[in-house]
Amino acid sequence: MKPPVIVIPGITATALLDHYPGDVESIWSLLSKDYERTALHPDDLRYERLQPSQVVAGEVFQVPYDGFVGDLRHDLSPARDRPRPVYLFPYDWRQPLDRTVEHLADFIASVIARTVLLRHYQRGDGYTQATGRVDLVGHSMGGLLIAGYLASRGAEHRARKVVTIGTPFGGSFEAVIKVVTGTAELGGDAPSTRERESARLTPALYHLIPTEGLLIEGERLPRTLFDAGLWQPGVIESIAEHLRLNGLSPARAKTERLGQATILLQGMLDQARSFRERIADLDPSDLGVDAADWLAIVGIGERTRVALHIDDRGAEPDQGPWFDLASVDRKNGYPMPELDEGTVTAELTDTGDGTVPYAAARPPFMPHEALVCVATDDFGYWEIGDRVLRKLSNLHSMLPAMNRVVKLCGAFLDAERGQRASAHPGIQGRRSPESLRRGTPWSPPFVGLDEEIPKPMRRRR
Repeated sequence: MKPPVIVIPGITATALLDHYPGDVESIWSLLSKDYERTALHPDDLRYERLQPSQVVAGEVFQVPYDGFVGDLRHDLSPARDRPRPVYLFPYDWRQPLDRTVEHLADFIASVIARTVLLRHYQRGDGYTQATGRVDLVGHSMGGLLIAGYLASRGAEHRARKVVTIGTPFGGSFEAVIKVVTGTAELGGDAPSTRERESARLTPALYHLIPTEGLLIEGERLPRTLFDAGLWQPGVIESIAEHLRLNGLSPARAKTERLGQATILLQGMLDQARSFRERIADLDPSDLGVDAADWLAIVGIGERTRVALHIDDRGAEPDQGPWFDLASVDRKNGYPMPELDEGTVTAELTDTGDGTVPYAAARPPFMPHEALVCVATDDFGYWEIGDRVLRKLSNLHSMLPAMNRVVKLCGAFLDAERGQRASAHPGIQGRRSPESLRRGTPWSPPFVGLDEEIPKPMRRRR
């Protein structure tokens, strides 16, 4: 028997429940979001601004994870009386990722202990708490949590194989837009002041800050968004207002409160930067997880923000950084570069899944030849409902609902190291845009995977 599987969803995809009232109340669900009650307290970001409360993670959203988990359970179980467990890991997605990594480690230990109780594991393979392993599958921010878990546990980790799906290893510009405007391709509807204010005090969101593609003009500006000085004054002003309304010891003078807010923002940024640097330095092969043990699925072919222009113009002189959120930096050059009056406006690599740019989705420790890409066209004609949902959201959010992604995960988790994909016939993937551009061989983590040749796009002139 192969080990149990744990699926880790992305940010905002877990319901939040307040257990303080007599009847448990949902304050964050797929259909309703109470920004006032999910907002965190500026003096202690572990707890909610409105007290008393006892907010805990609830169920993972059914869309798109319910079908994904159900299909994996079916595909990976060799017989009805020998099921392979597949668990969902719900978590409070607002919290710093280091804190959630600790909860994930505890959850992994619990899954191993539960699997020991399954007779077909204990008798068949001698699966024990000392030797038991798990396979980890992370969608979006869930992949960052997996990488953080490996980095934190070192050689003592309990992972056998890893799958990451649309994970923003290099961040996403949509996280910046969420903080600045309150809406983004991370989820949400029309711009919302309440969502924007809540986002600015959500530590986990800053873990998704992009590190590449920042086009910064102005010598006085910092060169990274992990510096509070590169954020628009409005962000710091709204945090200062939170301090005035809810802080235990807010300064009386506005200028001093702005200083307090800057310190609070910089603290969240430092925490996020430290986590991301550990991920960037991760070498899975040192931990016994080599290229054959890690499947990185990357969504491409969607118009995605691949750059962000920041300058020091401001609305008026000396008013701080100005973010150009125009759509000109949302591009898609896959599978053919876009042309505008004969000039190339988007290269093959200027693409993504609508939320995460291709360049940011590639794990920093993995060569581009090893990536397995999927595109919107890879939804089967029978996946009508998922196609409709994708149009209402984007490819990134619906990747786990794609039948091809399910089959790729199942084949990879079921195969022995080096086993040919012919054991799972009919499964296809796409090579990365870099491999297409450079003409380099494709080397996915299981041998013999059929390649989907991209359909030519009509050049726009």
